[in-house]
This record gives sequence, C-alpha cells and structure tokens, in this order.
Amino acid sequence: MTGQDAWDALEQRVQTWIDDDPDERTAAELRDLLTTARSFPPTSRAADEPDPTRRQQVEAAHAAQDELADRFQGLLQFGTAGLRGELAGGPHRMNRAVVIRAASGLADFLLGELDGVQPAPRVVIGYDARHLSDEFARDSAAVLTAVGIEVLLMPSPLPTPVLAFAVRHLGADAGIMVTASHNPPRDNGYKVYLGGRVVTDSGQGAQIVPPTDAAIAAEIGRVPSVAAVPRASAGWTVLGTEIVDAYVASVTALAEQDAAYRARAGDLRIVLTPLHGVGGATAARVLAEAGYTDVHLVPEQAEPDPDFPTVAFPNPEEPGAIDLALGLAGDERADLVIALDPDADRCAVAVQDLRARSFRGPDTAGADGWRMLHGDETGALLGAVGAQRAAAAGLAPDPDGDTPALASSIVSSRLLGEIAASAGLRHVPTLTGFKWISRVDGLVFGYEEALGYCVDPAHVRDKDGISAALTVAGLAARLKAEGRTLVDALDDLARAHGLYLTDQVSARFADLSLIPATMQRVRDAPPTHLGGSPVTAVVDLAAGTDDDRGGLPPTDGLRLLAEDGTRVVVRPSGTEPKVKCYLEVIEPVAPDADHAAVGRARATARHRLDAVAADVRGALGI
Repeated sequence: MTGQDAWDALEQRVQTWIDDDPDERTAAELRDLLTTARSFPPTSRAADEPDPTRRQQVEAAHAAQDELADRFQGLLQFGTAGLRGELAGGPHRMNRAVVIRAASGLADFLLGELDGVQPAPRVVIGYDARHLSDEFARDSAAVLTAVGIEVLLMPSPLPTPVLAFAVRHLGADAGIMVTASHNPPRDNGYKVYLGGRVVTDSGQGAQIVPPTDAAIAAEIGRVPSVAAVPRASAGWTVLGTEIVDAYVASVTALAEQDAAYRARAGDLRIVLTPLHGVGGATAARVLAEAGYTDVHLVPEQAEPDPDFPTVAFPNPEEPGAIDLALGLAGDERADLVIALDPDADRCAVAVQDLRARSFRGPDTAGADGWRMLHGDETGALLGAVGAQRAAAAGLAPDPDGDTPALASSIVSSRLLGEIAASAGLRHVPTLTGFKWISRVDGLVFGYEEALGYCVDPAHVRDKDGISAALTVAGLAARLKAEGRTLVDALDDLARAHGLYLTDQVSARFADLSLIPATMQRVRDAPPTHLGGSPVTAVVDLAAGTDDDRGGLPPTDGLRLLAEDGTRVVVRPSGTEPKVKCYLEVIEPVAPDADHAAVGRARATARHRLDAVAADVRGALGI
C-alpha cells in the first residue's frame, strides 16, 4: 500500500469496522494489526533506516498496512457458492460480522420473496466441525429469528447432504450450510439452498443460481452495520436426531432397490475415511444399516478435527490424502476404499487394479495395484446403475421429453451420454457445478468429474458422497459375488461403448490478472493438433452453445474437438487461481475383447492422453 491519503481513508474504515465488530477476538486481531500499521507512515522506506531493528519495524508496518488493505478491499463476495474465505477479521474474510450481514441480507431477500404469504418463511441451518462453524450457524439463527423467520437448527455438526435433504424433507424455503467443504483448515464458508415456496420447479432444494445470488448480494450490501441488525437470544428450534434418522432411512432405501446387492453386503470388506470431516459416523451408520458389517474406519481420520492433522490438503483428489486408507486396505485385504471429503458431499473410490501396479506408488499400495478411480470412471459406473434403476422403476421418456435423464457437466466424460443413449434415456450436459446439474428436469442421476454424484435426486438435490458410497458398495458387492470387481465393470463399459480416458492439466497463477490473458491467448491461437490428430472444431463457450449436446448459456471456456474424437475443454476455475484443461480420448475396444486386450487399449489411450497433455501445456505456456 502506498500514499498517505489512501492510508488515512483505510485507517478510518478499519477503526469503524472494529467498533462494529461483534467478536472481540477478531476486533483484537484488527487492533493489533492497526497498531503495527500505525507505527510508521506508508511513505517511509525501510532501506533508509540504518538501524536493523528499525528497518524490520518499517517492514512490519508496511506488511500490516498491506494486510489491512487486502482485508478491506471490499465485502467478501456472495455468489452462487455463497461465501467462502479465510477466517480472520475484516470485510474480505470469513468472520461473525460478515456472517451476520449475510444472514440479514438473506432474511430480507426471503421476506421480500414471500411478502404477505403465510406462514412465515422457514429456514433450516446446518454446520460442519470447522473452526467457528457452530458460531456462524447460531448467529444466522439469531438474525433470522429476530425478524420473524422460523428457524430449524441442526442438532450437531453434520454432513452437507443431510442439510440438503432437510430442505426438501422439512419443506423449508431456504437452507444454510456453514462449511468450506474440502478447503484448507484456515477457511470456512456459507452455502445457501432455496426450496419450499421460493423455488417450486426441478431446482427445489438446490443451491442458488443467477440472478438470485446477485439479488441476495444486493440485500447484503444494503446492511449498514452489524449493530443495525437485530439478533434474537432464543426462539429457534434445535432439531432432534430424527432428522438424521430420516436421512439415513432415505439413503438405505436405495439398497432395497436391488435385493442382490443387500444379500451380498456382508461379504464386502470396506475401508472408509472421512478425512477428519463430519461424514464418518453417518456414512458408517448407513453402511451398517444396509448390511455392510465389515467396514473399517481409518482410525487416525475417523473423528472430526478442524485442523485436519494427517493431510496436507483435506481433499481426496489431492496426492497423499488417502494414503492412510490405502495402507489400511492393504493390511485388512479390503475389497474397496471409500473416502469422503470433510463435509461428505464428495466421494472418492479406490480399488485394486493389478494392471495399475507400480513400485513408485505410495509405500506398498501402488505396488499392490491400488489406485483411485477417476471421477469420470466412478460417474460412469454410477450412471449405469442409475440407468438400471430407471428401467426397474419403469421410467420411460414421455412425449415432452422431460423424463428421465442422466446429466453431467460439460467438462465431464462423454461416456455418460453413450450410457444414456443405450438405455433409451436422455443425456443433458450442463454448466459446471451441481447448482446446474441438480436442476435438470427428470433427473435420474447426475455427476461432475470432481467426485460429485447425485444418485437420489428425489431426496437430495445436490451431490451426496454418502448415498454415492452406498451405491458403489452395492455394485462392488454384487460383482464380488460373481467373482468380479469394479475394474471388470469398467471393462464392460469399454467393450460396450469404447474406452473413454480422461485427465486434467492445470496452470496455477499467483497473479490473477494473468488468467484472462491466458484464456485469450488460447482463444487467439488454439492448438491445431491434439495428440497428432487435427483439430476440427473450436467452440467458444462464452458465446453459448447450440449443438447436439444441448444448448448452454454462455460461460468462460473453450471446447476443442479433434478428428479422432479427442476433446479438450479449457476454462478458468471458479474456486482456485487456475486455468483448468479437461482432456478426453476415446480408444476403440472390440465387444469381445478379453481382459488383456482392454488393458492394452487403456495403455494406448494413456499414451495418447499424455501426448494431448503436452500439446495443451504448450498452448498454455507451461
């Protein structure tokens, strides 16, 4: 930060915020920063100080000024994903002051949407075990209750899917989930769902989409101060464990749809890790009530811990995150590894695939052939199950084409479209994010490659790692009874539709301004070949699409198609400072190919995919 005038204005904003902060912890934190920042003016130069101690003090003052400038660059942006940010004092961080303002803005939005409608709006609030999640939930309850909104507060830290279930099950007009999902320990977040009388179409109970996010953000922006927001000291209802019982019953009912799965459940040995999150107890209960009696939780990661001490990053996709689970799987000779992310809305699956053996793997797990299935592989397996369930339920397309449908994001594998076509179902591509997938009319199953799966949209209009875990376990149990594995089921899909192999290339940027420039560079000079095959189509997704994969609204991205069927989608990440590239190749496989032949096709596809990745890295300049 430079300039005395800018510092004077900032100093005043900081002091005003401190005076209005309802949390003495963050107020004290800001006071300490402000004291350090005031020790030297922004125009002072550390290089001019001959004394090393004073030089360090000048540097500390400037660092504090820059930190305050960052924290006060504006109010933390409320979008379709709600709020998410680092826990700290100031308007551009996650803290009680920001949450109280957000709850007030949401309250005003709901009262406006249901103006004159009785009874009063109903909101259900859930929270995970991250730092301050319970306080943020209670603050929200206090704000909403004070203006006459009926508030139902979850009884304890619980998975996000339980909150999403509760919104529909309890007929709530809105739901709030306090969680930062798989973000680092220093973060927290705030998701909003709408349902009841506010959203009555197929998106009932789903996360918000534009323009609702902007409307709520505008109401938040009109909150003058925390002191101006009334807060009740009581009056909300704390739900009992019956809401968890209802969720568990709805999930375990999925196992009843196929008696063969349930009959073999006890024969399957499962290793389960919730990665220090809140999904362990609920997932273990669901599996037990569905008949899975041989389940081993990773002891070091079984209990909620907001510091996530055994993982560098609490995301099952990250390298090393499931190493403890794979090690336990080797010790216990398990059939299946299931990893949930901290709020249990995502599910990772690992299996033993002897064709994937590598002595460069983590400890002995890689040498024994253990590997995590790619999100697209699990999505294909679950999509096939979803198609089978639709057939068993007698669902068929109606003249309006509204039901049933399998849906996936535009960056996910095209294999789901082939599975849908072979089953006589529609396939609907959507923009990335479950806020779009969950809104598809007639949805039977939806997924995105980032380990998000919706296998029971009638009850949870969002991704749900626990119901996905149960469905994967059911498929694995049936296959084991046949002397087969999930790897064999993937081979079956390859024989039926060809081998679809996907991967991702990412470019991370410290300077966010470089992301638009990178996207423009790829638009101006896209690769002419992908893995040696000529590029035949370049579609700028910013203009929207209207093709055989369905029309989509505009989004920042680029889709490249090559002559041999290779596809690459390039887009900026919505949650990280990255440009992400999603790669897919298709390798033909004969319908009668044996296990070895499918393995060779997989190896060939891997070689082609590596070549495509090299071309994409060249286009990105990395």
